[in-house]
Amino acid sequence: MLAERLKGVFVPVVAPFTPDRKLDAESFRNVVHAVLEQRVHGIVVNGTTGESPAVRWEEVRRMTEIALEVRGERSVPVIVGTGSNDTRTAVMLTKRARQLGADGALVVTPYYNRPSAAGVLEHYKRVGDAGLPIVAYHIPYRTGLELTPDDIAAVLELEAVAGIKESSGGIRHFIELGGRTEKALLCGDDLYFFAALCCGAAGGMLASAHVRTHRFVKTYESFAKGRWTEAKAAFDELVPLIRLLFAEPNPAPVKTALQLGGLIRSDAVRLPMTRTGEALRGKLEALLNGSKL
Repeated sequence: MLAERLKGVFVPVVAPFTPDRKLDAESFRNVVHAVLEQRVHGIVVNGTTGESPAVRWEEVRRMTEIALEVRGERSVPVIVGTGSNDTRTAVMLTKRARQLGADGALVVTPYYNRPSAAGVLEHYKRVGDAGLPIVAYHIPYRTGLELTPDDIAAVLELEAVAGIKESSGGIRHFIELGGRTEKALLCGDDLYFFAALCCGAAGGMLASAHVRTHRFVKTYESFAKGRWTEAKAAFDELVPLIRLLFAEPNPAPVKTALQLGGLIRSDAVRLPMTRTGEALRGKLEALLNGSKL
């Protein structure tokens, strides 16, 4: 079951594009293979870092098929983003992900239309009826809708909800929810990853874990073994990298780092996102120093 595997470091994989902004399936395969070789605990297709607003379903389908193929017999969940601010669409996409063989669906809280807490709860109930375990996704600065700890606890009580990706910009919700649920709380704010683990997080879905993946895995695994000083030291080494990868809108800097590391052929993004600026590109190049990722 997904709930039992919803822990550790999950990578929300980029959707690589060719210079003319078509899906680069070969580069996607390279990235999935690379992070799996670094022993990540899960893969997310079509998340925010995968430019989900700009990717068509047929591209999501292809990336999901590749991720499942590369995953093979590994006990690593493949989760597909199926969120929408229209409940019917979210249900339809979740059913499609289930038919493809995904292990779970990442479902963002409805954005823009800003429903009530009751509407959010009903949304997740309906999506849960699609028959695929759900990871709820709370990211208020993108959705315009902030849930209270009570609201989140109610969502987590739903049978179909295996856990939540919490990206509200701090550790408050981990502190307040830690003693109220046995469902997985996953950190979605990369800079707070270690702090969230200290406050009861089961792991994280971390865009920056594309780069120096083994250090993120070491942070989690050392922490899980009670080696907290070792975990903190591993994470401290990642902080300068995380800051650079979020110095401009995600995922452009992540793609640039992957291109510099030789995993993808182009760092192209689709409008309205734009490529990494030259100054930041230079800083990333200096930090990575030509190394393979």
